[in-house]
Amino acid sequence: MEAIDHNWRKSSYSGNGGECVEVATGHLGTVAVRDSKNPHGPVLIVSRDEWAGFITRVRATA
Repeated sequence: MEAIDHNWRKSSYSGNGGECVEVATGHLGTVAVRDSKNPHGPVLIVSRDEWAGFITRVRATA
């Protein structure tokens, strides 16, 4: 899956510190995740349910 096929975005909470992840949704019920500092690097693909569970856990620890 080529990164160019996605509409990447990062959180509105992201500052200019450069330590962000970007996500893209909409491809066969999956979420693609990548390091914003390395846009041509590896991409992690997870299901939307897995991503929702991850976000839930992150919010619970914040």
